[in-house]
Amino acid sequence: MSVESDYVNPSDPTSSPLAHFGAEVRLERERNGLSRQELGKEAHCGYSLVAKIEAGQRVPTLDFAEACDRLFPHSGGRFARLAPLVLRYAYPPWFRKYVELEGNASAIRMFHCQLVPGIAQTEDYARAIFRGARASNVEDLVTARMERQRVLTREVPPALWMILDEVILKRTIGDARIMREQLKRLRDLAETPPHMVQIVPEAKSAYSCWCGPLTVLSFDEGADVVHVDGVPKGYLLVETEDVAEANRAYDLLQASALPPYESAPLIDSILKDTH
Repeated sequence: MSVESDYVNPSDPTSSPLAHFGAEVRLERERNGLSRQELGKEAHCGYSLVAKIEAGQRVPTLDFAEACDRLFPHSGGRFARLAPLVLRYAYPPWFRKYVELEGNASAIRMFHCQLVPGIAQTEDYARAIFRGARASNVEDLVTARMERQRVLTREVPPALWMILDEVILKRTIGDARIMREQLKRLRDLAETPPHMVQIVPEAKSAYSCWCGPLTVLSFDEGADVVHVDGVPKGYLLVETEDVAEANRAYDLLQASALPPYESAPLIDSILKDTH
């Protein structure tokens, strides 16, 4: 179930954007005399997923919404327009503003000392994390995380700069296969302009161990915004002094990290040893 549908009746189409989307899909599908199998074939998914989306029990992807618009002749692009709203409500309330800001950023600078950041995770890596956290809505959370990564495939994507502790590359999340795919994903990002990946080697991790996970978002217009991860929730910093301190922290992390041309070979060496 989605975050929102944990607290509402998903069969009531007015109870949430997710329930409304599902009800509209079912209405249009039945109006056009189509089966769930036919819709599933167009959307590259199974009968069961179509049924769950119609029941307001699963978050749709943008690809699913676009398939609905192709299949339903009078939708006028309605489902693709609804999809971002539905996805927004798949995130916890405290995280929604960050996702909105991230989608408008021209540069994203991230540091993490425990896990690969969500924007760079593979689907299986994300799924293993959510299962380990005993989340009740794993597939919705995975869908929302993967959809969030579309920002990196825009015609002009934000410049993503990640600094990661070396221990992240060696910590097995899920199993060896999942880690190999995740390391390849990081390697691909490291080789794809305008993105950068730097690794803080274990021998230089004293400062990074003290500094918690953070993200600095920059924009073509307006001041930087900082997001700090935490438990039970993260928070945004917008005050000038706080943002300046976060930027200073990121500068120190960059100084501790290997340069990009040394970080990529380190990822390769760890990848070779991942069995």
